[in-house]
Amino acid sequence: MEVMTLHVDAGSGYDIIIGSGLIDSAGKYISSALPKAKRLFVVTDSNVSPLYGARLVASLEIESFEVHTHVVPAGETSKSAENLISLWEWMTAHAITRTDAVVALGGGVVGDLAGFAASTVLRGVGLVQIPTTLLSQVDSSVGGKTAIDLSTGKNLAGTFYQPDLVLMDPETLRTLPDREFAAGMAEVVKYGCIWDAGFFGFLKARPGREALMADIAHILHTCCDIKRQVVETDEHDTGLRMILNFGHTLGHAYELSGGYARWTHGEAVAAGMVTAAKLGVALGVTGPDVPGQIEAILSPLGLPVAIDCDFSDLERAVGIDKKSAGDDVTLILLERIGAVRPMKLPKAEVLDVLAGMYRR
Repeated sequence: MEVMTLHVDAGSGYDIIIGSGLIDSAGKYISSALPKAKRLFVVTDSNVSPLYGARLVASLEIESFEVHTHVVPAGETSKSAENLISLWEWMTAHAITRTDAVVALGGGVVGDLAGFAASTVLRGVGLVQIPTTLLSQVDSSVGGKTAIDLSTGKNLAGTFYQPDLVLMDPETLRTLPDREFAAGMAEVVKYGCIWDAGFFGFLKARPGREALMADIAHILHTCCDIKRQVVETDEHDTGLRMILNFGHTLGHAYELSGGYARWTHGEAVAAGMVTAAKLGVALGVTGPDVPGQIEAILSPLGLPVAIDCDFSDLERAVGIDKKSAGDDVTLILLERIGAVRPMKLPKAEVLDVLAGMYRR
C-alpha cells in the first residue's frame, strides 16, 4: 500500500499520513514533524500496548528519542479526571518540557485523554496521534477535539487542540474484534450520510469486513478528507462542524442508558443516526425513505438500528448536548443521503416529537 498524505490547515497545520507499517517508521515521521522534541511520552492502553507498544518504542528509540510509556486500562472509564491528573503528574515527574511531545497510541479513549493532557500540561506541548481503531482513524484522531467524561455525561470537559501529526497504519485494524470494527463503520457510514451519497453507495456495495478491508486505504482517505474540509472551515465547532455530530445527540443517550458499558460508541451512534432520520421525517425535513436506507447499510455490519432507553435519558442527553444554546438545541438532520440540514429548535419541542415517536 502506498503512503497517502492529507494536509490539514488548522492550528499550525499538520499532516495525516496513511500507510501500512507506519508504526515501524513512526520515529522518522515524528522527528521530521517535531525536530525540537527530545522526550516522547507515549500514552496507550492495556489492549494496545502488548500488540504495538514495543514496535512503536523501537521506532522512536532508533531516532534517539528518550521514551516514557504510560498504560491506562482499556475502556471508556479511563477518560476520567483522575487519569488526567495522573498523566500530568507522570509527565512532570519525568521532566517534560514544552518542546517535548505526547504520543497517543490507541483508540478514541486514549486519543481524547492523551490529547487533553498534552493540551494542558505546561499549557500545551506537542501531540502526535497514532490511532489504532477504525473509529479513531476516521473520526476522533483528526480535528483537535480532546475530552474526558464527567459523571453528568460524555466528553463534557475538554479542549480544542490540533495535533502536530497523525499517523494511521491500516494494518492495526486487522487485530480489532469484529464488534469494534463494526463500531468504527458507524462513523464511516456517517460521512456518506452527511456529505457524499456516492461514498454511501460505495459502502453499501461492500457489506462485509473483508470487502471493506480490501479498500480500507480509500475509505480512510475519503473520511479524513471530508473531515479535513469541515474542520478547516469551522475549527471550533460553532457552525459547519456540527454536522459531524449526526446521530450523536441521541447516541449519547443510548450510551448513557447502558452506563457506557453495554453499547460501544459506534453502536450507539448507529442507532442514533436511524432515530435522527426518523425524527427528521417526523419534522418534515427528511425524506421518508432515508431511515430505511440507513438501516439497510448498518444491519449487514451487525450494528443496531434501534436501542431502547428510558425517556429520561433522552431528556438528559438533549438537555446537556454541546450543540445547545439556552433553551434551544441544534439538531443535525438529513434531507436525503448526502444532504444535511442543521435545524435549531426549542428543546421542549424536540422532546415532544421524540415522546410521540416513543409512544408509537
